[in-house]
Formats: sequence, structure tokens, C-alpha cells
Amino acid sequence: MQEHPAIELYLNLSDEAQAAQAEQVVSAIDLDEVVNSTLQAAAITQSVMLTLLITDDAGIQEMNRQYREQDKATDVLSFPLLEQPIVQAPAEQLWTPQDSGDGEERASTPAFVTPPGMATNLGDIVISWPTVQRQAREAGHEETTEFVYLLSHGVLHLIGYDDHTESGYQAMVAIQQAVLQKLGQKAYRS
Repeated sequence: MQEHPAIELYLNLSDEAQAAQAEQVVSAIDLDEVVNSTLQAAAITQSVMLTLLITDDAGIQEMNRQYREQDKATDVLSFPLLEQPIVQAPAEQLWTPQDSGDGEERASTPAFVTPPGMATNLGDIVISWPTVQRQAREAGHEETTEFVYLLSHGVLHLIGYDDHTESGYQAMVAIQQAVLQKLGQKAYRS
């Protein structure tokens, strides 16, 4: 795998064939460009870093159950470290400062403080590789397109967007579509 200065990338797939496929597809994507294009589209200019975990349905289901009390697999989860959104957008498009992005209040933990001169750590994104494959097949496009779409989606959650309202959902989809188009991928969702 290639190095990504602003992204700590981890693959945790129990199926070796899926792990090899994920590594091949992800290696061909400029992850930094996906993140930077998403941030640029949201008018975020500060230096950032994040962690990206690519896992399987069982792994993401466990995290979804543990942290969101939803015992099911999903495509992408985001765990922001920020105390409040850093994106400037209408309030109905954003999670609230004490909201974890899923309607649940955050645990009373001390705020994460970025040391001076360091990149802002946005948090963690988890993507299920089998779900990427399934959703790409169902939509009739490449796994690369699905992965870029979900990574961009995760970044938007980390900076403050929330898709639990129609306004937030539409704002996120518009940015994700713009990122796909900028990177030469087929835009597909509306």
C-alpha cells in the first residue's frame, strides 16, 4: 500500500481474497486527493489528518452495535473527534456540538486538542469492503466509484455534515457528486 501523509490506513478483512481485492482497488485511488477534494468542496482549508479502516460486514456491524446501538452492517461509519462542526453550512445540515452525528449525545470525555502547528485530527472513518462491492454491483458501477463516494461521505460527517435531514442529505450528495466528477468517476446518486 502507498503512504498517505494525512491518512492512517488500516485493512482488517478476515477473507484473504477480499483483502487482496480491497488492497488492489484502494491502491489505485489517490486517497489524499479524495479527502482534499472533499474538503475543498466544503471550503475547508486547514491541514487535517484522519484514520481510515477498511473492514468486513461483521467488523462494521460490531462497531455499529457498540457505538450506535444498531445491530446491523452498514456501508460507512464516521467518528468525529471535533467538538463542533468546522464546516460553514446552515444549522439544519449539521450535527449539533453535543451530537455524535447519529442523534446520540456524546459521552462526557475531555475535548481533543490539536497541538499548535499540527494537522487537525478529524477522527475515524470505517468502510465495509463487502458492502462497497455489493453496492457497486447493485448500482452498476466500479468498486472505485463506490469507495470514493463513501470515503467522501465519511469525510463530510467528520467535518460536521449530518444527513438525517433532507437538507443535510442533499448538501452531502451534491458535494460527493462534485468530488466524483472532479476525480473522473461516474456520478450516480441523486
